[in-house]
Amino acid sequence: MTGLTVKSPAFENNKFIPVKYTCDGDEINPSLTIEGIPQGTKTLALIVDDPDAPSGTFDHWIVWNIPPTGKIGENSVPGTQGLNSAGQHSYIGMCPPSGTHRYFFKVYALDTKLDLKPESTKKKDLEKAMHGHVLSKGELIGLYNRNR
Repeated sequence: MTGLTVKSPAFENNKFIPVKYTCDGDEINPSLTIEGIPQGTKTLALIVDDPDAPSGTFDHWIVWNIPPTGKIGENSVPGTQGLNSAGQHSYIGMCPPSGTHRYFFKVYALDTKLDLKPESTKKKDLEKAMHGHVLSKGELIGLYNRNR
């Protein structure tokens, strides 16, 4: 499986995410570019999560059926949104209670359009639906610390 290259003009891999995209700023999603999308890709899926959250991994954004154009715009709704860990169908900005947390922007190229109901879909449901349909994947890691 070839890898996708996921980038953002807002921050580099393993570097700090600007305040604008967090709970301390405008709380909007950063734009992303995705390179290396393979032939046969029908849609993309995106999972943004924080494995460093005190009570276990916190899901910030769950999106699927994103057109495979290679771009996700800033402050956008690029596809169908599932439930984040706050129980919302939206992007929720980074807001670690203490210390520096890592935020994984994981993009998946899929060979199908997914038939999921957004009102009840969580990350585990999306991961189950993607099983056997992932052509390629890639990730971008951003950092955030509220006291930096």
